[in-house]
Amino acid sequence: MTATTDEKLASAADVKLALTGETKPQLSKEERLALINVNLAEVLNPEIIEKVLDEGRDPRIYWGTATTGRPHCGYFVPALKIGQLLAAGCHVVILLADIHGFLDNLKAPIELVNYRAQYYKFCIKSILEAVGVPTDKLEFVLGSSYQKSPEYIMDVYKMCSMVSEHDAKKAGAEVVKQSDNAPLSGLLYPILQVLDEEYLKVDCQFGGVDQRKLFAAAKEWLPRLGYKERAHIMNPMVPGLQGSKMSSSDPDSKIDLLDAPEVVAKKIKKAEAAPGVTEGNGLLAFTEFVLLPAAALYGDGEFHVDRERDGLPPLVYKDVAQMHADYQNDVLTPQLLKPAITKALTALLAPIQAAYQASKEWQEITLKAYPPEEKKKKEKKVKNKGSRYPGAAKGAEGAADGAAAEEGKAAAPAQ
Repeated sequence: MTATTDEKLASAADVKLALTGETKPQLSKEERLALINVNLAEVLNPEIIEKVLDEGRDPRIYWGTATTGRPHCGYFVPALKIGQLLAAGCHVVILLADIHGFLDNLKAPIELVNYRAQYYKFCIKSILEAVGVPTDKLEFVLGSSYQKSPEYIMDVYKMCSMVSEHDAKKAGAEVVKQSDNAPLSGLLYPILQVLDEEYLKVDCQFGGVDQRKLFAAAKEWLPRLGYKERAHIMNPMVPGLQGSKMSSSDPDSKIDLLDAPEVVAKKIKKAEAAPGVTEGNGLLAFTEFVLLPAAALYGDGEFHVDRERDGLPPLVYKDVAQMHADYQNDVLTPQLLKPAITKALTALLAPIQAAYQASKEWQEITLKAYPPEEKKKKEKKVKNKGSRYPGAAKGAEGAADGAAAEEGKAAAPAQ
């Protein structure tokens, strides 16, 4: 399900009104649904959300993130969607899934998960504030705050008895790291995520399309324990700078929230962007799903591309369709697009980095959550000098002769 350009523009205006505290007539059911659905790739069981609205309740929706690698600029995509959900009057829960991070092939060592969860909270709050989303409307929940309870653990055991190894692997195929002879924890990961929907008491879960198999499993598994189905809404996955999925574990595919401006410029300059090709173009996708929506929230909604060096007026975009058309027709080139993205992204990251510099607590948590790797000192190799070392052969021979002589004395009969 995708929104039209008119829906995107209308929803951007509604989001701005809601997030700046300005009032407007109460949104109708149709307007709220339009905000919930805008820019989504797919919705499973939309009738569940419609029923909640018909009951006069605000939909309770959760988005979870496993606290593993450092959050990057790809996190702006769900942050902007969360802003739209808040504008639609939804109650949004952000799950800091610390235990999930440990279960996913030990991506987050158990000693570090608590620190990483704190680091993620700092990052997510600063991202939301950078795009004008007030964090006082959000509920942050730490996974371990309820996932160790007797009731939750008993439900994990029950679900383990009902779900096959094949189905658990299939559900987590796009989310949990797959490897030969993988640890058993990888099979538990999807079971926990499914149960989270019940224990967070939500109507809907929000995530990327890479979680679709897991969402489909939740629809099937929860009723086996007597729990109700939930709706699921999915945003598209934004390609990384090298065309693949933007990932914390691949430094070349993403830009860290705390990367210095010169690092941002260098990474964008190296990004793959074939002239005229829009499919799988990470720079165009980042502009569509981050820079344009962000500009609609805290700016004039425009993305500017400077052409001063060519003696031409700037290109100004509010519509990604026009940007794609210009890119395909070589009006907008990679050489023009990259500096424009660098400038816009640097401005977007500035308040986040200022918040980091102003927070001693955040800086201390960073060192605890991601301690610098200790450089191993090179061990000095002891050379095997052999028998050619001056005096070594003579000494060795002398020692051998002496030993032989003593042995001969011991063996000789007494005179």
